[in-house]
Amino acid sequence: MRLVIARCQVDYAGRLTAHLPMATRLIMVKNDGSVLVHSDGGSYKPLNWMSPPAKLREGVAEDGRVEWTVHGKDGPDGDTLRILIDEVLSDTTHDLGVDPGLQKDGVEKHLQELLAEHPSTIAEGLTLVRREYPTAIGPVDLMCRDSVSASVAVEIKRKATIESVEQLTRYLELLNRDPRLKPVRGILAAQSIVPQARTLAEDRGIACAVVDYDALRGLDSPEDRLF
Repeated sequence: MRLVIARCQVDYAGRLTAHLPMATRLIMVKNDGSVLVHSDGGSYKPLNWMSPPAKLREGVAEDGRVEWTVHGKDGPDGDTLRILIDEVLSDTTHDLGVDPGLQKDGVEKHLQELLAEHPSTIAEGLTLVRREYPTAIGPVDLMCRDSVSASVAVEIKRKATIESVEQLTRYLELLNRDPRLKPVRGILAAQSIVPQARTLAEDRGIACAVVDYDALRGLDSPEDRLF
């Protein structure tokens, strides 16, 4: 990853146009080809960016200043991000290595374990096929079958957001390409689901299930176990 702190002007042209006047900002160039421009505020969200795959070309503007031109997946005919650099304050490159991916926290991991043991609490007639069912973009939390033996992919969250719906949508697109599984429908199971996520899920034919973690823990009584 390359991190550049510089006084720069940023112009984006494509489906819309956007202009950031000259100011000191952080420019991140990631190994996947994405380029992100951050200010010292606004939490994690960049001011502007180009998603991968993107191609960065470093050149010189007419006035002699350094100018970066970033093209998106459609090349020069598509979206373009131009960064005019007035002064570079810092320019460093770091090898972050292979990222192990996001690890579920203790509650979410335990919630998945409990729902795997009691899938019918998500929807009546649901039975487990496999936990962490693999896909090319990551594992689906639970792969199940319903009462008529149709495939059901379940994504489990503590709090489900729009991104949770997008994640499950991507899984469903891949799973429905497999003739052994299709048709595959989705269920988003969470302790809480924000209204926007529920609306988007219902629009895409994804069912929502609110689960009670404490009630599920009650089903996992130590007295009912042999070990």
